[in-house]
Amino acid sequence: MTEISKAEFEVLDALWQQAPASANEIIDRLNESTNDESKLWHDKTVKTLLNRLVKKQAISFEKQQRHYMYSPLLEREAYTLKESKSLVERMFSGKVAPLVAGFAKQNDLNKDDIAALKSLISAWEENND
Repeated sequence: MTEISKAEFEVLDALWQQAPASANEIIDRLNESTNDESKLWHDKTVKTLLNRLVKKQAISFEKQQRHYMYSPLLEREAYTLKESKSLVERMFSGKVAPLVAGFAKQNDLNKDDIAALKSLISAWEENND
């Protein structure tokens, strides 16, 4: 899997919301998520990012009449898992505990997060005894 920049990821994320989608639909989705006029996505920028994602084989396109319709080739879950593992490897020597501990020390975990973590740990223990 090739590296995807932050801007490319945002375009891919907009495409994951609903696909296939035209460049204009993707631009609209991206611009709906910002209220800052200075941070609006421009047509040329998004089309450049779409072309990069096609070259990286992260998305595909199909010409329908006068429009290109884009679809993701990467599944969101597979991509986020790969990126999560990469982060843990790079920053924490492959250990998850220091990452979670850092969030806990900063009080960035809420009750729902803790419940979800406990559930994951319980399920892991049941399957790995």
